[in-house]
Amino acid sequence: MIKIDTILGNISSPRWQQLAAGAQLEHISLDQWMAQRCRFVALSDQGEEYAFRLERNTRLSDGDVVAWDEAAKRMTIIRLRLKDLLVVDLGTLARQPIDTALRTAVELGHAIGNQHWAAVIRGTKVYVPMVVDKKVMESVMRTHHLEHIFYSFRPAQQIIPYLSPHEVRRLLGSTAEVEHHHHICNEC
Repeated sequence: MIKIDTILGNISSPRWQQLAAGAQLEHISLDQWMAQRCRFVALSDQGEEYAFRLERNTRLSDGDVVAWDEAAKRMTIIRLRLKDLLVVDLGTLARQPIDTALRTAVELGHAIGNQHWAAVIRGTKVYVPMVVDKKVMESVMRTHHLEHIFYSFRPAQQIIPYLSPHEVRRLLGSTAEVEHHHHICNEC
C-alpha cells in the first residue's frame, strides 16, 4: 500500500507534463464525492492500493499528481468522474411581468425542492447536480412545464471554474451518494 499525504502538483503544469512525457502513467479514478474526502483508500488502474491521508480541507482535482517515483519514472494521477449539472437559465424571466417571474421562480423552487435536489444560484442561472438519471430530471422539468425558462445539461468541468469552493462542494459533494456513505471521516 502506498501512502499519500500531499498533492505534488497537477498534470496541467508544464513541469509535470514534461515529466509525464517519459513516464509510466498510473491513474486513480475517483467520483466527485470521494475527491472531497481527506482519508480513504483507492485502487489505481494498475491494481496498486493507495491510502490517502490528506490535510483537512484538501480537495483533489482532476489531473492532480499524487505520486512520482523518479527512479522508476512512474507517475500517479487523479482522474475525476464528475456528473453533469442541470443548468436552468432564468434570464428571460427578467423581461416578464413581476407576477409571472415570481410565480415561475417559486414553481421552479418547488419542483427542485420537492425532489430534494441541491441547487446553487449564480446570476440568472440555477445549477443542480445530477443525482438521478438524466431522463428522470428531464421528466420532472417537463412535468412542471415552467414557462420562460430554459434548461440544459452541461459537464460539471465547464461550470466549476465559475463557482466558489463552497458552491462546488454543495453541487458536487451533495449528490445521492452522500446519503449512502456511513463511514465518512468526521475530520474532513
